[in-house]
Amino acid sequence: MTRTRVYTGSPWEPLVGYCRAIRVGNRIEVAGTTAMKDGEVVGVGNPYEQARFVLQTIEQALRELGAGMSDVIRTRMYVTDIALWEEFGRAHGEFFREVQPAATMVEVKALIDPRLMIEIEAEALISES
Repeated sequence: MTRTRVYTGSPWEPLVGYCRAIRVGNRIEVAGTTAMKDGEVVGVGNPYEQARFVLQTIEQALRELGAGMSDVIRTRMYVTDIALWEEFGRAHGEFFREVQPAATMVEVKALIDPRLMIEIEAEALISES
């Protein structure tokens, strides 16, 4: 099967050997995505803004692979402070209130940069073209 990849220019993509998202057939997997832009953290100290930025990045990757947020069937949110779940959840709800994918939120000890508060993965299924 053909693999179609999306890259965001993250410095970690070539170093670690991964892409932001990959489409194989009708399945799209979006890698763990954080609030980084041009090597800088977006929304430092603001869980809602970080989550919104991450979801916008995921949305763009899906769009480049011929999908949209309505095709998402699963998200996984890794957060550094579960006490802030409502702020992370508010952003998630703005993107997925109607879609209602299966979702998981778990607290983790740390992310790649200590200023990052959330990392999100997504899975989507689309019609074969």
